Formats: sequence, structure tokens, C-alpha cells
Amino acid sequence: MTVIIKNASVLNKDGKPERKHIVIEDGVISALIDGNEEVTGATEIVDAEGKLLIPGLIDMHVHLREPGFEHKETIETGSRSAAKGGFTTIACMPNTRPVTDSPEVVQLVKDKAREAGLVKVLPYAAITKNELGRELTDFPALKEAGAIGFTDDGVGVQSAQMMKDAMKLAAKLDMPVIAHCEDNSLVEGGCVAEGTFAEKHGLIGIPNESEAIHVGRDILLAEATGVHYHVCHVSTEQSVRLIRQAKEIGIKVTAEVCPHHLLLSEEDIPGLDANWKMNPPLRSRRDVEACIEGLLDGTLDMIVTDHAPHSEDEKAKGMQLAPFGIVGFETAFPLLYTAFVDTGKWDLSLLVQRMTADPARVFRLNTGVLEAGAPADLTLIDLEQEKEVNPADFATKGRNTPFTGWKLKGWPVSTWVDGKLVWNETN
Repeated sequence: MTVIIKNASVLNKDGKPERKHIVIEDGVISALIDGNEEVTGATEIVDAEGKLLIPGLIDMHVHLREPGFEHKETIETGSRSAAKGGFTTIACMPNTRPVTDSPEVVQLVKDKAREAGLVKVLPYAAITKNELGRELTDFPALKEAGAIGFTDDGVGVQSAQMMKDAMKLAAKLDMPVIAHCEDNSLVEGGCVAEGTFAEKHGLIGIPNESEAIHVGRDILLAEATGVHYHVCHVSTEQSVRLIRQAKEIGIKVTAEVCPHHLLLSEEDIPGLDANWKMNPPLRSRRDVEACIEGLLDGTLDMIVTDHAPHSEDEKAKGMQLAPFGIVGFETAFPLLYTAFVDTGKWDLSLLVQRMTADPARVFRLNTGVLEAGAPADLTLIDLEQEKEVNPADFATKGRNTPFTGWKLKGWPVSTWVDGKLVWNETN
């Protein structure tokens, strides 16, 4: 089957838009043709009408909740939400119930994703059994089952010896360790960042050091073991500084940042609305600026959503009692495009690279590029379309977002995975 997407705006190697026709054969990009040429012979022709066509977005940090928390999300609903947000590859965290700490649960995730038939779902496996930090999981068996890395995301590994042992084993297997960095002794009872908002509302604050201490510890352990160490959802100036220094001396460390930590600070929280509660919490404006600078200079390699759906009843429990987390798939690209590209602060090519080619590079995926021979994982984006964020329109089960009512541009309108149309604006 041959599909041609004609009249697409494609970014060239210099980051400039060019009109192209993209030929897809059997799920693979076979050619990019100059937009002035005629195209014929296709089984199907899609007219992009000048909209931006980019490699499918890649999100290496998501929570699909299944198994165990299907009232929050399922692999199917999460995959549909990802496709609607322009994502074609997503990597799901293991803090499910049961925890993804056995080959059987890894296989369950893969089977559910295949049944959904939407986006590519890559499962992480837990570092420790039940994410309790007491006993390592069977790394070789989990790798054999299809896990792409090891993480106890949701909690930090508190024991340095346990983390070092994990890194040694992962390094032998040529697998990454992905770390949720949080020292529990500094966060007990905390629900927002330590700062003016916590003081104003009489809340226990989570200090920056709780994240940065683990980042620093793990960088030293990564240096000692030679493992590929990846830092989850960086949110503090101190963490950015430590990662930058580690990279400068050649330690194999990579890192990610979320849209909300690039856009919001504690000063923006309007009140005790738990839709503004996430972990790591929203921190100071200084931390936001450090994260932006880190993303721009490559200290932070990629953008992830940390998509974390919860039920409305759970989030209604208030700032202290509600679970941490916000949804992210369907707003990620429009948020960042509107705030940074449409305002002239960033080049469009930088945003696209940090959401496609860079995560593919870091995790050695065979996607993230728009060129002949690559999988036809593609996202079509209308840069001019402007609309408000309305959680009632979300494909995810979650409605927990602080961005309700924001007017944004740059909305994905079509998504293809291996040449198959998995979401279209008219769906």
C-alpha cells in the first residue's frame, strides 16, 4: 500500500520549512519529493494543505495506570490520548498494581498495547520488587521480556548501595537506569514546594535539595559504574547545575524536563486546587529559568509529559490529600509552541528536536526522524489553529490539568504510526 501526504511543510536540516510530498510504502517513508512536482500512483493521497509535518512525538515518561488503576486510565485510553496529542511512541512507568517488576506484567503491557493498536508503547520495569527499595528485580529476565530500562519512578531509591548494585547490573546488560530523584527524609508530608505558597497556606514544603541530593549521589554512582543514567522530570536549578557539570566531565548522564516545569512556578498557583499538585512540585521562577536554560543548551536532553491521570474524586480531596500528578499528552506541544515558538523565544526546530530526535537518540530508538527509510511515524500540526484547553474534550480519562482555559496554537490534527492513521481531528 502506498500513501502520499502531499503539500506538507517539512523542516529541512537548517530548520527551515520546505513544501514536500512524503511517500509511504508498507509503513516506511520511501521518499520525500519536492513540493513542486506532481505525485501519482498512490493507493491513498492526503493533502496536508501546507500544515507542518514532523516526526511523531516521543514521550519517554508516561503513566498509563494499567494494570491496577483502570479507573484513572487504561493502556487503550492513554494510547488514544497520546495519539491525539501527536505522540507515536510512549514509554510507560512501572508503578502499576501489580508493579511492572516481572516478565509477566511486562508482557501484559505489551499485549494490551498491541490490542489497542494505536501508538508504540515501550514498558519500563521496576528497579526493585514492588518498588519497595529492598530487593532488585530480575534485570536479565525483564530485559528479555521487552523492558527498555529500569526505574522505580514514583519513589526514589533511598539506599545508595541498592542503586549502585542496580547500576552495575544494568551496565552489564547495556541498559539504562532511569531515576526518580527524591530523598524521602526531606519530603515527608510535603505537597508543594518549600517557598512562599507553602508558607502562605500553612503547608509542609518540599525543598529543592530533596531532588538534587539524589541527582548528585546518582551521578557519582553512574561515574563509578559506567551505566547510562537518566534523570526524570528535572525541576531545580541545583539539579540542572549538577547534570551540566557531570556532562562536562564525560559522565554518561541524560535528563528530561516537563512542560509544566518550563511554564509554571509556585507563584502561579491560584489556590488550594489539587490540579496544580504534581511531583516534583512547581518551584521558584529561578528554577523555571534554570530548566529553560538547561533545555536550550542541551543539559536537559528532552521534553516529556509525565502524563499522570487521576480521577476527579481523587483530585477533589484537596492539596494535602490528593495524589500528585497532571495529564499532559494533549496539551504538551501546543503549550510549548504557544509560549516559546510563537513568541519568537525558541526556534521551531529546537522544540521539534527535543520532542522527537533527541529522545530517540538517548534511548536508541529507530524513529524520531523524517527521512527515507524511517518508520512512517508522523504528526501533522496546524500552527495557526487556536483554541482553548477544555478537559471535557480530552481523550484521556484524566481531567487533572492546571491549563484549563488557556488559549493555545499549534494543535496536532493527524497522527500516523507505521503509516497507519491512528488519530485525525475529525475522529
